Amino acid sequence: MIRPHVVIIGGGFSGTAVAIHLARLSTEPLHITVVEPRATLGGGVAYSTFEAAHRINVPAARMQLSGDEKGDFDRWYRQQQAFKQDPDALMPDGAVYPQRSQFGHYLAEKFAQAAQLRADVQLHHHRSEAVSWKEGEVVTADGSHLKADITVLAVSHPPPALPRQLLSLADHPALIANPWAPGALDQIPTDASVAIIGTGLSMADVVASLSLRGHHGPLLAFSRRGQLSRDNLSGEWPEWTLPSLPANATARQWLRHIRNEVQRAHAQQLPWQRVLDEVRAQGQTIWQGFSLTEQRRFQRHLRSWWNVYRYRIAPQLSQVIGQRQQQGTLTVLAARAREIEASGEQLTLRLKTRKGDSQSHQLDYLIVTTGPAHADLTDSQPLLSQLRQQGLIKPDPLHLGIAVDEHSHVLNAEDGAEARILISGPAARGRFGELMGLPQVADHALAVAQETLSTLQTLAHRRCPVTTS
Repeated sequence: MIRPHVVIIGGGFSGTAVAIHLARLSTEPLHITVVEPRATLGGGVAYSTFEAAHRINVPAARMQLSGDEKGDFDRWYRQQQAFKQDPDALMPDGAVYPQRSQFGHYLAEKFAQAAQLRADVQLHHHRSEAVSWKEGEVVTADGSHLKADITVLAVSHPPPALPRQLLSLADHPALIANPWAPGALDQIPTDASVAIIGTGLSMADVVASLSLRGHHGPLLAFSRRGQLSRDNLSGEWPEWTLPSLPANATARQWLRHIRNEVQRAHAQQLPWQRVLDEVRAQGQTIWQGFSLTEQRRFQRHLRSWWNVYRYRIAPQLSQVIGQRQQQGTLTVLAARAREIEASGEQLTLRLKTRKGDSQSHQLDYLIVTTGPAHADLTDSQPLLSQLRQQGLIKPDPLHLGIAVDEHSHVLNAEDGAEARILISGPAARGRFGELMGLPQVADHALAVAQETLSTLQTLAHRRCPVTTS
């Protein structure tokens, strides 16, 4: 019997999770191939880092492959040698915040276990990069041709885009455009003057990494609003029930509603994080209830505020940030870059603060942490660019990722759903909204696996129609 073949492009969390769910759920013979250039699956951009300062920003107990496996990663991690060798991972309240690479190791182990479940379900890691797709055939950089009945795009976050003022300085030695590149921060002397564009989680990672290397020179982090990611919640707290609003409620109405709920929680001596956790849990429903106009309004006025409350910081990183600020070696500004020019091997940065003041800074290094360039996702790698040129995919209306239907099938240039191509993970967030962190990405991976199996059944019935006499 010929097994249907599902090819998953991308072996980070989303792609690996889809493969594992397919192996667990399939009741028929199936061949699953994950195309990923990294040596192991599960790491991706987020969990392949070997920086000791890079930690999961939520307790390990909240990381899992699916909703019915709560606590599984926490239990696994506490049995690892890495836990014994990392005393900083354990918090006073008993929660653990492991180094991010540990979750990648956990996922790789789960993939290996799934590959042993059944003889008629084959899982395979094809270590290469997908470069093109045509009529169901995936071509990889090593020259392989993989015939796919279904292709799942679990594509990675695109790299940050350089701000306009930095385009002419792209090759300057003082500019670090991608701090996640191996060894990118190793060249920075401990007393160097460093500025960081962006003040979110990526900035915190950079500050922690530099501090771990012994850096003690002046650090300046700036963004338009100068907002830092908020601290995560420690200890055990009761859950909060968030009353719903009508389906046609506007972003402004939701903002007012959430503020009222935070005040109500405060009156009961409960932290705001419990309210925001429930908002996050309902995030996809809230987002899909907005009209496109309201979604755009949220993007323009509220997204940056939502990010700093939603994407919280691990306590270890929060401690480093606080110490550097108290020492006076880290300054965080709400400011815009007016001009950046080369001064020999250094850079001169001229800022205009939110208060209207002008500042000038002489820098040894300038690091970009503005986040992935999601607006350019469909042009960020050859495969996606080729699919877009064929009219098989297109950006979503908000340019947050790739347009999909309610079942995660891609929408082509004519707004038709392509049955053989699905999206898993953050690239589908234009449709679903909250799709940048667990557990929402985990839930989406499970839904995509279920839809993939359903689509395979539909395609099989079309090929073999039932006849009656």
